[in-house]
Amino acid sequence: MIGSCFGSTGPMSTMYPHTKPYRYKFPVVTIKDMVKAQKILFDRLGISKVEAIVGGSMGGMQAMQFAITFPNFAKKIIALACTYATQPYAIAFNKVAQESILNDPEFKNGYYEVADLKKSGLNGMAVGRMAGHISFLSHESMRSKFGREYKSTDGLFELFGKFQVESYLEYNGHNFTKWFDPLAYLYITKALNIYDLERGYDSMEDAFRRIKSKLTLISFSSDLLFLAKEMQEMSTMLKDVGNENFEYLEVAGTYGHDAFLVELDGFSSYLKRRLEE
Repeated sequence: MIGSCFGSTGPMSTMYPHTKPYRYKFPVVTIKDMVKAQKILFDRLGISKVEAIVGGSMGGMQAMQFAITFPNFAKKIIALACTYATQPYAIAFNKVAQESILNDPEFKNGYYEVADLKKSGLNGMAVGRMAGHISFLSHESMRSKFGREYKSTDGLFELFGKFQVESYLEYNGHNFTKWFDPLAYLYITKALNIYDLERGYDSMEDAFRRIKSKLTLISFSSDLLFLAKEMQEMSTMLKDVGNENFEYLEVAGTYGHDAFLVELDGFSSYLKRRLEE
């Protein structure tokens, strides 16, 4: 994924022919840019057609972008837990992460040393990641996973004593910052925020008319980040443009946005059938 610190090229990649990283000279990239870069790779490998593209969340965005930008490339597109355009609720969580990074003195306005962050992490980014984790879960999954359990080593009336849910957020937040680059995180959240399948077309319906693949949309009832309603709206728009080659499934569950990674029993047999058709 272009723009990621685990992708082909990102903001901390060496800016050829120089030896310094791009940092802020790296351009803002979109989901469409990521898909175009992947298509270039397929072309270089001599692959002109694939059986299926499957993705959840940001991967679902890429799958939908493939369906519209390269309508003859995949026989089947399966998009889970995503949307047609990022809505204010998700953008708001990304804003918390962005501001947390930018206001951390150790971020050094983007001119940090990578080795320093790998050693000690970035506290501001950890706070932003905690907010992200909250958006991935739900009331029910948090209650089931943590309840009101308190750390056995902490006193209830210690000011900084912690509930288990607090320890979970701290651990995942701070651990994340030691292996994920903060500038890449800023660029990726920007790409998420400006994602809009309608961009470049006269309307969303005009964009959806380009889809030729057999399309499957799978939403999750407990998803707070990308509501099931948003994927239902996609289904309605597909019907409105006369697309009869798609199916929509809303999976009941309690886990939240990450259900597509966890509650597999709710849709795995359905997905398998769609792939084997």
